Amino acid sequence: MMLLLVILLGVCLNSASAAKLGVVQTEGGKVEGKSHGMGLFRSVDVFKGVPFADVPGKWEKPKPHPGWSGILKANKYRDRCLQVTLLQTKTQGSEDCLYLNIFVPQGLKLSKNLPVMVYLFGGAFLLGASNDVAILGDSLYDGKEMADRGDVIVVTVNYRVGTMGFLSTGDDRLPGNYGLWDQHAAISWVRRNIAAFGGNPDNITIFGQSAGAVSASFQMLSPYSKGLFRRVITQCGVALSPWALQKKPMALTKKIARKVGCGRSNEDEMLECLKISDPIGLTLAGKIDVLLILGKGTVMDLLELAPVIDGDFIPDEPSKLFHNAAQFDYMAGVNSMDGHIFAGVDVPSINKKNGNTTVANVRGLLAGLTKEKGNAAVDSAFRVYSSHWGSAPEPAVVKKTVADIETDFLFLVPTQIALQLHANNSSGAHTFSYLFNMKTRIPGFPRWVEAEHAEDLQYLFGKPFASPLIYFPRHRDLSGYMIAYWTNFARTGDPSNGGSRVPVPWPLFTKHHHPYLIINHKMTKSSVSYDLRSDYVTYWTKTYSILPSFRREKEENDGGMKTKSE
Repeated sequence: MMLLLVILLGVCLNSASAAKLGVVQTEGGKVEGKSHGMGLFRSVDVFKGVPFADVPGKWEKPKPHPGWSGILKANKYRDRCLQVTLLQTKTQGSEDCLYLNIFVPQGLKLSKNLPVMVYLFGGAFLLGASNDVAILGDSLYDGKEMADRGDVIVVTVNYRVGTMGFLSTGDDRLPGNYGLWDQHAAISWVRRNIAAFGGNPDNITIFGQSAGAVSASFQMLSPYSKGLFRRVITQCGVALSPWALQKKPMALTKKIARKVGCGRSNEDEMLECLKISDPIGLTLAGKIDVLLILGKGTVMDLLELAPVIDGDFIPDEPSKLFHNAAQFDYMAGVNSMDGHIFAGVDVPSINKKNGNTTVANVRGLLAGLTKEKGNAAVDSAFRVYSSHWGSAPEPAVVKKTVADIETDFLFLVPTQIALQLHANNSSGAHTFSYLFNMKTRIPGFPRWVEAEHAEDLQYLFGKPFASPLIYFPRHRDLSGYMIAYWTNFARTGDPSNGGSRVPVPWPLFTKHHHPYLIINHKMTKSSVSYDLRSDYVTYWTKTYSILPSFRREKEENDGGMKTKSE
């Protein structure tokens, strides 16, 4: 009798499925996705590879898709945009790459009017994809868990990267920012079409990590975004980050032109040559030039391809554009050791068990980061960062200082400035600040290493639930917290309220009041703190910024070097 009941219950549960969207009509034609069961009466409809624009012309803005007849089976990811591989030995991807993926949660009834979250991937503007890095079969950016647990629609989008996405002359001939225009086209497509999938076009949040966070930041600051979305989340990067803008685009374009045999003294002839050059060769020419770092530079010097101030999409210095962001709710933060992985390249001894990190190493790193300011900056920054060392600092203290310097300079301080500018310019919109400091899961690093760059993503996208065998309960706790905060924010503009329970209320960041939430698996009332690393933020924003700049320029008449104080 008991066995019969169990069998009957199983049959009932199997037949008790959630609602399904089936075929959806978009502006380009009909699309059909696939339904994935997520639990009793719950599923997620997944649409992979939906075109949001036509195949883009070389260094042209995206164009509307011409549409299709019949039903597009949207059940597999499309190619990433043409880019170098991780090892930079060859290329992968395609020029036909402007596609997005949609994850729609369903219960017993079809979802309606859901908040929409559009994700922009990171990858130094050089690589990456909407379906990047498979973890046990599923993409890192698979949106099913976030959609299901947060009751939001998640959209992940492709955009052009590398030479094809960000090459620029710094003027009208090759304005650049093609990858940003792709993102804008994708967000605009979502606004026009998402109601058919059960989304609320008036409640769109854009979020991203690293270069994707910088992208989200630029989307927020651009005059083209007025009325397009409502909220923005930036994780580990903002438009004010020192690596977020290409300051000398023409010099980089000339360097790439030489690499592909287009070196010409006449710039217009050089550009004509570039325009008929093979995209694969152009893409390889934009790979990271490791020689730049040998002996004189830092990792930051390697990140050459990036957005530019084009007088159009980005009309001015980012710090002067926050009036455009006044209506958007904004949430921003960093990982506690965002800079560690880069510091390990710049000062390799910090990760060696018996490696000795010296004062000269620390000063050398500071010199590389502050070269536009000269020796005075090295001396003043060193005093600030070594003030807690004492007369005989522990080796681990010195090593952690190196990681802190790189984290502050590349990520934390620019994010704090962006939060302050948003709060100062806000017209009723909310501002929230966080620090993610879960200890690293990457094996082999020293004990003092906390949250690495990009380590937040596995929790936000629910990997501890999707791949439970490689995580512990504490990781699932953290994942649940992050999904709740992020999706509450998308729903209401307040991460503490919106249908998902959170462990700690998250206070507003305002003009004169700077709380931040410390996010990890053990969250209590003490997870709210104030004035994140304020001594260091003050140093970089006040003391450092008023030091005179130095630039070295070649004298045309005698071929000698002259140092100028600006």
